[in-house]
Amino acid sequence: MKLIRFGEAGKEKPGIQLNNEKRIDVSDFGEDYTEQFFENDGLSRLKTWLEKEQAHCTEISPETRLGPPTLRPSKLVCIGLNYAKHAEETGADLPKEPILFFKATSAIVGPNDDIIIPKNSTKTDWEVELGVVIGKKTSYVEEEDAMDYVAGYVLHNDYSERAFQLERSGQWVKGKSCDTFAPLGPFMATKEEIKDPHNLNLWLKVNGETLQNSNTSDFVFNIPQVVSYISQFMTLLPGDIISTGTPFGVGLGFKPPRYLKPGDVVELGIDGLGTSKQTAKAYSEGEKTA
Repeated sequence: MKLIRFGEAGKEKPGIQLNNEKRIDVSDFGEDYTEQFFENDGLSRLKTWLEKEQAHCTEISPETRLGPPTLRPSKLVCIGLNYAKHAEETGADLPKEPILFFKATSAIVGPNDDIIIPKNSTKTDWEVELGVVIGKKTSYVEEEDAMDYVAGYVLHNDYSERAFQLERSGQWVKGKSCDTFAPLGPFMATKEEIKDPHNLNLWLKVNGETLQNSNTSDFVFNIPQVVSYISQFMTLLPGDIISTGTPFGVGLGFKPPRYLKPGDVVELGIDGLGTSKQTAKAYSEGEKTA
């Protein structure tokens, strides 16, 4: 299944994207895609419900806004420097253990919402990433069992303000958590939709120019390794998202570096997980972000 949420920001309803690209409203199922939904076997229950009720579901207009495909998770955990060529372009050594950091969940927006360049930002950057959605609560899980706790996958753009991240002292979270810095979607694909998450092409364009073009086969640490590793330090809850890192081609890696300016258009995609598109806008006082 491909889970979507649609409608006005903050008032989204649950839906499904069918394999023919048609989108349907499943509000009558009676649940949004929350931690409780995943915890209580919601995916299986929704699949069973659809077998009986799909024909009665209302079609959603293609012009309708898409929100993030799951309702705000308890946490969004990210892996740094998890592609070998990306570590090389930044001049960093390959990490001996996964590098962990958080993005505030208040950064999460829909896949095609605007990216707001933060107040006082000079170095807002892009990062196409594969997000892994956790399906069941777990801690201290072994690598050989880790995939049993994965519900599905989602496209994520891990926007980063490099001056906030690298020049303002402390941890990376300051450069990662600005409003609109975590567009997710267009949909969450359940695990059976993605044959091999370790062999997915992913790409990103800025103003039509391809800047990132790689494959998840370049992971330093694979999905079972990062799920197991993170679970040694914290409990992973249903609906939590692990963002698995970005490949080479970020703005920071160019010589000289390249960063977003108002009016720039960022497009990105991953095999089997659709595409998204964000337009960069300057921060303005009092503007309400999505």
